[in-house]
Amino acid sequence: MTSTTETSITAPTRYVAAAGTRFAYRVFGAPTGIPLVFLHHFTATIDDWDPRVLDGIAAHRHVIVFDNRGVGGSRGRVPTTVGAMADDAVAFIRALGLTPVDLFGFSLGGFVAQVVALENPGLVRRIALAGTGPSGFKGVGTLNRRLVTDTALSAMRLRDPKPRLFFTRTRAGRDAALDYMARIGERQTDRVPRTTLRAAAAQLLAISRWGRRSPMDLSMFTGPALVANGEDDRMLATRGSIELAYRLNDARLVLYPDAGHGGVFQHHERFVAELSAFSR
Repeated sequence: MTSTTETSITAPTRYVAAAGTRFAYRVFGAPTGIPLVFLHHFTATIDDWDPRVLDGIAAHRHVIVFDNRGVGGSRGRVPTTVGAMADDAVAFIRALGLTPVDLFGFSLGGFVAQVVALENPGLVRRIALAGTGPSGFKGVGTLNRRLVTDTALSAMRLRDPKPRLFFTRTRAGRDAALDYMARIGERQTDRVPRTTLRAAAAQLLAISRWGRRSPMDLSMFTGPALVANGEDDRMLATRGSIELAYRLNDARLVLYPDAGHGGVFQHHERFVAELSAFSR
């Protein structure tokens, strides 16, 4: 695979065949060292990553972002289990000839990262997990009242729900939401299609099944882990991240003040510094 020093805004969308489908991806940043593969959140595509996080990490790391099956620029139907999503992620990584890799999973991507790391120990060196939690833990994989209300209000107003779901309703949270939405709109060309309602429904089923799944023995992953979240996560209770760090062997927990599910985007400068130091 050819590395590139493009940025998140200029890197072209590429495609690779794996597991019977075609995956869309972008690669940029430092062309050497162990790659850091990003696994994104519910309904997200590769265009929804915060450019400040991507380019901040890419200043020191080889960064790869991709759309899982049936999402964005990737073909096929979205799997209805996290395990199948993890299988696709592994197929994608191996199709690019990457080994080992580090993983950064955000929200649903954090579920996927846990499965990939546990089931493929020789493939994954380190994991970073944000706004996520362990399988079978109370509040993980369930639709709470705040999540349903915020999503419904945004839908009625024909607005993207991320400002309400990812950020607190304080002045700092509202300002951070505006900044984040502006940043993810910076890329103007070569964008991938938005996630369809059918794809979102399949992801919701996978998330629900994750919540009902028996807990995994996370202590079986022996590599270092970084767990991050905001102190007031409206989508997935922050206690899930605390529990996740507790169950991992070698985990560092970071909670950002006056921040929610998207705390790593609101506090992107701190997160980039912490993830860069952790994953070197």
